Amino acid sequence: MSVDVLPEPVMIPARPAAHTDIKSTGWAARLPPRARAYVLLARLDRPVGTWLLFLPGLWGLLLPPGVSVWSRLHLAILFAIGSLAMRSAGCVINDLWDRDIDAKVARTAGRPLACGALRPRDALLFLVAWLLIAVLVLAQLRPAAWALAPLGLVLTALYPLAKRVTWWPQLVMGFTFGFGAPMGVVAATPGELSPMIEPLLALYAGVILWQLGFDTIYGFQDMEDDARIGVKSTSRLMAGRARMFIGGCYAAALVLLALSARAAGLGLWFWPPFALGCALLGWQVAILDPANGPRALRLFKANVPAGWILALAFACGRLL
Repeated sequence: MSVDVLPEPVMIPARPAAHTDIKSTGWAARLPPRARAYVLLARLDRPVGTWLLFLPGLWGLLLPPGVSVWSRLHLAILFAIGSLAMRSAGCVINDLWDRDIDAKVARTAGRPLACGALRPRDALLFLVAWLLIAVLVLAQLRPAAWALAPLGLVLTALYPLAKRVTWWPQLVMGFTFGFGAPMGVVAATPGELSPMIEPLLALYAGVILWQLGFDTIYGFQDMEDDARIGVKSTSRLMAGRARMFIGGCYAAALVLLALSARAAGLGLWFWPPFALGCALLGWQVAILDPANGPRALRLFKANVPAGWILALAFACGRLL
């Protein structure tokens, strides 16, 4: 019986200088040290992750038919608050699991738990506060959405462990961060859910592959340190074929998003902004350089405007 063997991770040339994800300027830098530590722990000064968690939920909210604009807007506000709470909770969980690893990585050594600015007990209490906010938001949704919430929480708690046991932690991240998509469909569907199962599954699969792509780009920042301390990632695994891999993830994601829109019966106005979103993701692939950490960070952040343009596509297809 043959056994598939994964390709060996590729080493890349060293970058000229390490960089950090801790900002020395901005509004958070003007806070008292302890308050600043909590802001940094929840990444409140860096909202990109919150947007990337929120946007798939927004796509899901726009997918079902027969929902008023005001109902969708109300749900979008709830999802925005819930995304902030769950992203913050996820960051706290991640940093609790990874505080020893973070201390050995140049980009993350200044994180509050890694550098000792906060204790694990402080972080646990902070985590409970964010989870309470998330529960309050969940209570405002239809009961069908409640059944999905425990699975989302389990994925959030286990994601930081993935890098210790698999070369595919970014895929696990896709399942975790993309969970808002099925939550959005379920929360917005006013009646029987069964007609929405096919578009829901296509949407979730597309979101997972999109996030696998952009989180692999994000991981290109840390490959040297990850190799030194033995952290696994698709970024290290696919560094030698980065454009082919990221391009494949994005292409498959876009096909699945298009199939989801078609299965949900979205109109023709979906396609013009969708084409623009395709172009933006293609541009990322064209200029990708795994050895350039700052560029990888910029391309990762570029998924926020790309995600908003895709949200516009879903809105135009459903509402126009």
